[in-house]
Amino acid sequence: MIKGYAAKGVGQKLENFEYKPEELGLNDIEVAITHCGICHSDLHLIDNDWQLSQYPLLPGHEIIGTVTAAGAGVGHLQIGQRVGIGWQRSACLKCEQCLEGDDNLCPESQATCVGHYGGFAQSIRTDSRFAFAIPDGLSSENAAPLLCAGITVYSPLKQFGVKPSMKVGVIGIGGLGHLALQFARAFGCEVTAFSTSPEKEAEAKSLGAHYFINSKDPSQMEQFAGKFNFILSTVFADLDWTLYMNLLKPKGNLCFVGAAPKPISIPVFSLIMGQRSVSGSPIGSRSVMNEMLQFAARHKIMAKTEVLPMAEVNTAIQKVRDNKARYRMVLVN
Repeated sequence: MIKGYAAKGVGQKLENFEYKPEELGLNDIEVAITHCGICHSDLHLIDNDWQLSQYPLLPGHEIIGTVTAAGAGVGHLQIGQRVGIGWQRSACLKCEQCLEGDDNLCPESQATCVGHYGGFAQSIRTDSRFAFAIPDGLSSENAAPLLCAGITVYSPLKQFGVKPSMKVGVIGIGGLGHLALQFARAFGCEVTAFSTSPEKEAEAKSLGAHYFINSKDPSQMEQFAGKFNFILSTVFADLDWTLYMNLLKPKGNLCFVGAAPKPISIPVFSLIMGQRSVSGSPIGSRSVMNEMLQFAARHKIMAKTEVLPMAEVNTAIQKVRDNKARYRMVLVN
């Protein structure tokens, strides 16, 4: 039996829970979990905001642990090896998207803790092909959030061709944004942080921002009109998106990784005249995940974390709900 913590119903606190895992398949591994980050997606699942949740729900998809068992078909991972497991646990590996290397876009993709039991537990069994070796240069505590938050902000920089010569803006300095600033700086870009909290300026610059804009100050926003090649929105908020479109250069891209609560409204004319675009991006493929982990280790990119014992999972979740996490909560067995 595997012991963990699960919500028995919508929005409920997590309780002690245990379950009998499925038999280890040909390509499966069992991982003893040492660390698991808490993502806002876990809260959405607990609250069934996306109408996907099944209860009892055992969340957790920023998992670091050690391989303790492996199926006969597993050749790339060894018993005792440290691995990470993110949002995605499987894909068909034979559809058009998978064959083109976009297995994260597979229509049959399955999530680690949607319809399955996740990482707020002692261990987990999952498809080894979606488990990733963690480079020695990354500590487990700081690496755990990279499995979701890290790949979420790295993937669009990669997929939309962000280059060192570009000027990149990051909206929001939180769980996603504080990593996006580090990655964009490591890409060699000129990086600007947008925030409604002026007191975060020094920290934003310590994380890699060359410039800081108080987005509540119209005069500051006007100074940067037409300056950016790429703006990444990491916030879960409704903003004046037309204003941000006006900050883009011709052929600039406003990309969403944070889900705005309401449909966005942007004048089509601003897209047409400047050949500007609006895009969205989820997690990355397996190859991009591996690349991101190696890149993070090489450039010493790490999540800022606060650690609590796994048994204090409800305390940690409440800190995330109250927006008091700076910037990621990580549970430790």
